[in-house]
Amino acid sequence: MNTEPEFHFALTPVDVPRVETPHRRIVTPIPVPESIPILETIAKYESSNVMDQLPVVWDRADGYKVFDKWGNCWIDFTSTIFVTNAGHGHPHIVNSIAREAEKLLHAYSYPTEIRARYLEKLIAMTPDNLEKASLYSAGTEATERAVKLARYYGMKSTPRRSVIIGWDGNYHGKTMGAQMMGGQHADKDWIGFHDPNMAHLPFPYPWELERRNISGADLFHEHLELLEKQGIALGNIVAFMAETFQGWGALFYPEDYVQEMRRWTRERDILLIFDEIQAGFGRCGKLFAYEHYDVDADLVCCGKGVSGSIPLSAVLGRGDLIDLDPAYTSTHGGHPIACAAGLANLEVFEREDLVAEAVRKEAIVRSEIENWKELLPGRIGPVYGHGLLFGIFILKPDAKDNLDVDIPFTDLIVERAMRKGVFGIRTGRGTLKLGPPLSIPDDALVEGLQVLAETMAEITSEQRAAS
Repeated sequence: MNTEPEFHFALTPVDVPRVETPHRRIVTPIPVPESIPILETIAKYESSNVMDQLPVVWDRADGYKVFDKWGNCWIDFTSTIFVTNAGHGHPHIVNSIAREAEKLLHAYSYPTEIRARYLEKLIAMTPDNLEKASLYSAGTEATERAVKLARYYGMKSTPRRSVIIGWDGNYHGKTMGAQMMGGQHADKDWIGFHDPNMAHLPFPYPWELERRNISGADLFHEHLELLEKQGIALGNIVAFMAETFQGWGALFYPEDYVQEMRRWTRERDILLIFDEIQAGFGRCGKLFAYEHYDVDADLVCCGKGVSGSIPLSAVLGRGDLIDLDPAYTSTHGGHPIACAAGLANLEVFEREDLVAEAVRKEAIVRSEIENWKELLPGRIGPVYGHGLLFGIFILKPDAKDNLDVDIPFTDLIVERAMRKGVFGIRTGRGTLKLGPPLSIPDDALVEGLQVLAETMAEITSEQRAAS
């Protein structure tokens, strides 16, 4: 259990050294004094955690840069939590949105040409067994939809085949069904009722396999035994639903765990569903991150990076699965402007070869992190990730093992880096989570990583001087 004191980013403006590079610019105290009333207004009129976010009031963004209205500019290492994989405000996406907005602002789920063009392109670019899609507006709507399709599929054979298996710690959204399917159990107390046909397995963290010297395939069969001990009849399982990785640490399943699960499920006509809402669209060096497991998927939930900008989500799958409920409609799902953005986003991926860029830039990140280890011996723990998704464990100075992370130190890194012009993600778990746009220039990527290293060294020096 985390016993660290609750962390909040400082809202008192601090005079910081001026920064002026081609990629960053800091010319005011941080946070900007004039920005505080804006944050306070949002907090006053909206049930919002705005006061827990990095205190940067966005004005515009371009490519890999975020700007406020007072002259400051940050290198974005978040891609707004993996939405803008193709970069902020990409001209092709912006122009496509503008053209569609001049024609039609809304069309319910009625047919439009842009919807047809987008769907055709989407299916053409995705793995061959994903034959159809249904469109929605939010990621949590996509995961809810996948649950419904899985249950429909089970009902075709027997009403008892309705059990869906997830994993502890996974996240599938904030609506009721998605939250019940998710594995962040402390957030479920408000629900009251817990679906008895949803069960969860321990996440197969890499350190557990190392500690026990067990293969992923063998661990999967142990997990099946755990389900039976929970009272789950294996014959009643209709689907496994996996978030492709756990975001806080860029933690993937063992490859052989997933491959054995796929073999076992295929033999029993059980669906394998991947939640790719955070993982998809090039982030991890493949179009979908589950492709790193070298398996196919029956259903894939998409969101965030699916359009690169406008709210859009989708469930992709085998045609027989998507057609189980063809009359399902979503008021804003497949909105013409969202489809225009989604189509343009895919075209940018092709023209700029962004999936390959994620692979190429992975090597740059790993090289810089090796430099961190030399600068801060003993403080850089395990490093996980693929493409331009990384989770770096930051250890205490006297760490007893690779899980003895320094949460306050890591939180402070994110805050101090913001004051230097690098906008990051606070996990609250003692990890640095990196996810810049796939289009970020090499020199900007290196500069941002070096700022993080410089920040860590400065804080370490200050703490040593104070002790």
